[in-house]
Amino acid sequence: MNNKLLKIATLINIDDKVVDIGCDHGYLSIYLAKNKICNKIIASDINENALNNAIGNIEKERLNNKIKVIISDGLQNIDKDIDTAVIAGMGTNTILNIIKNSPIDIKKYIISSNNDYELLRRKMLDYGYFLHKEIVVKDNNKYYPIMVFTHEQKELTDIELRLGLYSIENRDYYNYLNNKYNKIINTIPNNHNNKIIELESIIKDINNYLNR
Repeated sequence: MNNKLLKIATLINIDDKVVDIGCDHGYLSIYLAKNKICNKIIASDINENALNNAIGNIEKERLNNKIKVIISDGLQNIDKDIDTAVIAGMGTNTILNIIKNSPIDIKKYIISSNNDYELLRRKMLDYGYFLHKEIVVKDNNKYYPIMVFTHEQKELTDIELRLGLYSIENRDYYNYLNNKYNKIINTIPNNHNNKIIELESIIKDINNYLNR
């Protein structure tokens, strides 16, 4: 199992009733069950072929009685007592659509999106969810922010909505962002003032984190 899924597993508690949306091969659900990390686990996917792969892997591990498998478009067919949802490996717009249309009041979302992290943090506020933890994992030379959202209210600053909650453990990620945006700004023509101002603001926020 990759580093991202291993880190996600550390954010799950024994009392959580968990669904892994878009479970793919079912590796996270299998890991949770084998290590007795939580008491209820559902592996779910909208794609029947992906779900069959997960079923095969679950059967190999003889965990059929520990993991429930459900074909579902997002959270539509998921048991009503589920309170924790993991959504990893999808784009932000897809994730937000799943959450917006959820028939279940999920207490905790653990999300690792492929893109548009600031949009995700801001839109989750509209849905009544507040960012409480953010960890960045490097896997195969890519950085993956993993975010934990709950209903518990928490004030977030603009810099936190833009870059995530500060953590000294994420310092390498901030350096990566700093290099990335400095390279981008050097390629922009001088007459694109608005874009340059926007990027300079992002770089200023990144350096604010780096200088803590």
